[in-house]
Amino acid sequence: MEYPQLKRAIETIKALHQPGTGCPWDLEQSHKSLVKYLIEETYEFVHAVETNDPKKMEEEIGDVLLQVLHHGEIATRTNSFDIESIAKTMADKMIRRHPHVFQDQSKALDVKTVKENWDKIKAQEKSKKQEQFFTEEDTFMPALMSADKIGAKSAQVNFDWDHVDQVLAKVDEELQEVKDEMHDVENNKVRIKDEIGDLLFSVTQLARHMDIDAEDALRQANLKFIGRFTKLEALVKSEDKDMMKMEVPELEEYWQRIKKK
Repeated sequence: MEYPQLKRAIETIKALHQPGTGCPWDLEQSHKSLVKYLIEETYEFVHAVETNDPKKMEEEIGDVLLQVLHHGEIATRTNSFDIESIAKTMADKMIRRHPHVFQDQSKALDVKTVKENWDKIKAQEKSKKQEQFFTEEDTFMPALMSADKIGAKSAQVNFDWDHVDQVLAKVDEELQEVKDEMHDVENNKVRIKDEIGDLLFSVTQLARHMDIDAEDALRQANLKFIGRFTKLEALVKSEDKDMMKMEVPELEEYWQRIKKK
């Protein structure tokens, strides 16, 4: 099967990076300068998925692909790697981590076993490169995702709670420690920050033990808050009032009205 449009996309980006005839802006870019765009485009794709908009998903994942092709061309200029080597590395990894597909298809595996085998193979690959159990790579993702990954990784060596009630007790303990430091907010900012971090980490582990994605849960909470606030704003305007001139108790009353609806 051929992919003429994919080849066309690769050639298009290659032309943008062609010294002398390419785009001046693209030729000035580096891996570092483009990182923020890769992050932005990835989250825009996430939003398109959350809103279940296939056309927007197609556009946004295309923008993610654009960033991948940009990085491939920049690497080509420095002779470090290229699009072909990226594809090869990825394909080799997928074949290596899916022996049930590419080596012995007679083994019918369920999703749980596939995930366990994936983790084992990945751990074997990592063990050849590192001596420490945790590395800086475990903190590269957004903080909630990293906390979830760290907790799951700790569970691999049985450094984890056995029951969700134990995690809930830990959350209560960390919340109390935040409260204990609140007696002197001005002078305890560092300690409060530290305890709030522990609280957030523990809440993430609670979500993990309940098989809930903490990052996704918080994202949904953000969307829910904005949705309710937008309705509150519309309700206030419909009654010819100015939010900026309203006191907190009155706004809270409107908020409760929106929640009841």
